[in-house]
Amino acid sequence: MTDDDVEADLRAQFHDAFSDADYPVSSQMDLVPALPQGPGTTFESGDVSFTAMELAAKLGSRQEFPYEDAESLVDDVMEGLRENGML
Repeated sequence: MTDDDVEADLRAQFHDAFSDADYPVSSQMDLVPALPQGPGTTFESGDVSFTAMELAAKLGSRQEFPYEDAESLVDDVMEGLRENGML
């Protein structure tokens, strides 16, 4: 699986998980009800794996709430993963 495949797969997983949130979301806590297993929801692709809680801890300081839609949230998550060397 190439890096591009991993990124595309994770982007799709994030979009699926976060698209059911009640937008606009003003904090990470607003996203929890949309997650299938709450903060323990796991996102995996290739050799990359992390829970929603791990994402919140590692990316929380770089997220810019509020988000008006899932796409802008997912864009920031993906950018944060790249910047933190998690992809």
